[in-house]
Amino acid sequence: MDLNQAYYLVHVVEKQGFSAAARTLGIPKSRISRQVRTLEEALGTRLLNRDSRHMSLTEAGEAYYRHARMALDCMAAAEAAVRKDKDVLEGTVTLSCSVGVAQFALSHILPRFLAENPRVVLRLQASNDYADMIGDGIDLAIRGHVTLLPDSGLIQRRITDVPWHLFGAPDLAHEIGTGAAPTDLQGQPGLALGWRPGGNSWSLQGPGGSTASIPYAARMRCDDMVSLKQAAAAGLGVVALPAYVCAEDVSAGRLSRLLPDWTAGLPEISLLMHERRGNPPQVDALAAFLRRELPDAMNGTGS
Repeated sequence: MDLNQAYYLVHVVEKQGFSAAARTLGIPKSRISRQVRTLEEALGTRLLNRDSRHMSLTEAGEAYYRHARMALDCMAAAEAAVRKDKDVLEGTVTLSCSVGVAQFALSHILPRFLAENPRVVLRLQASNDYADMIGDGIDLAIRGHVTLLPDSGLIQRRITDVPWHLFGAPDLAHEIGTGAAPTDLQGQPGLALGWRPGGNSWSLQGPGGSTASIPYAARMRCDDMVSLKQAAAAGLGVVALPAYVCAEDVSAGRLSRLLPDWTAGLPEISLLMHERRGNPPQVDALAAFLRRELPDAMNGTGS
């Protein structure tokens, strides 16, 4: 395996083109193209589908890229292990999480990690769709789940539990009163997280292990928690969201928590990482940082 050729191919894939990779590396585009072509000839197969406007990996290219990315990570870890300046982290970390976690939790803590580690480059993939950690070259992923995650061969580390509450406009909270029961929300329009059609009921847990399921008519469905909060504050309906997402709005009087004795779920937040030795030091450092700092970043009560 020619690590130089692998290095160039990985940059072409991750920068999404030869020109962008050349600009990043500060070398001629022709050199990168020649190295990738030589690699394909040595392997006897095409790794990239490319024309004047588009580029994509072939099936063989996807497999080669995954292994090349891991090999380069291991080489970076080996170099870091013998570097004299061992206390200085350097390199790239790719982190995947939901949009809500990125907006309302990581935005408060990641700047500090990056300020403390100026040579670390973070690539944050914020999406409400689960990413393929291997196929997409992701080092770490933050996942929320109610049931156990499937055994994927990845290391799973519990971070914290995050309560979800029901929120609405202050006028609605005043109307139903502080002693309201779940049935008092019947007939209220709902604001649902996720644009795809789904369940139309709030599953609630209350005092003494009591439960309730309250159906609602979805007035709005949306992937964006900010839009849902704004709609709820405008009196358009009731929304179930993580407590920490709405804590600031509750403190500012824009939203009120409904049914204070009831929760709308208690999912677990876990950190996923690859089950392999020799993770680059910057990956291990960010993983430790997230396990230490995320619980506090998600401890808003919204009450």
